[in-house]
Amino acid sequence: MNIGQAASLSAVSAKMIRHYESLGLLPKVPRTEAGYRQYDDASVHTLRFIRRARDLGFSIKEIETLLGLWRNRRRASADVKRIAQTHAADLQRRIDEMAAMQRTLQHLAHCCHGDARPDCPILDDLAGGADAPH
Repeated sequence: MNIGQAASLSAVSAKMIRHYESLGLLPKVPRTEAGYRQYDDASVHTLRFIRRARDLGFSIKEIETLLGLWRNRRRASADVKRIAQTHAADLQRRIDEMAAMQRTLQHLAHCCHGDARPDCPILDDLAGGADAPH
């Protein structure tokens, strides 16, 4: 199948398919005499794997490792679990950081009168506090 068909079946854009191929996540595929890439079902399956891993927020490096484990029938599932748990912990850390940012912004917005006066605790905080030079 051509790249458009592979893109449609895998829900990965043609541009990203070429990108994943350039990164080595997707093995080089055979080409026609005219130079068009020819994908098979295995390529589409790999693209779906990559797409799902990206949807879960795995990095390209993590996906590369996961693909290697997926292709290795002698893999230890403990290796896969370790990668997933590390990624889940990183996601939780980022969620906690964003929740703290949200709480701070909500507090600052609550403290701001939002009227015609020029003083604003939001800007004061961004500037490093009320004592910061303007």
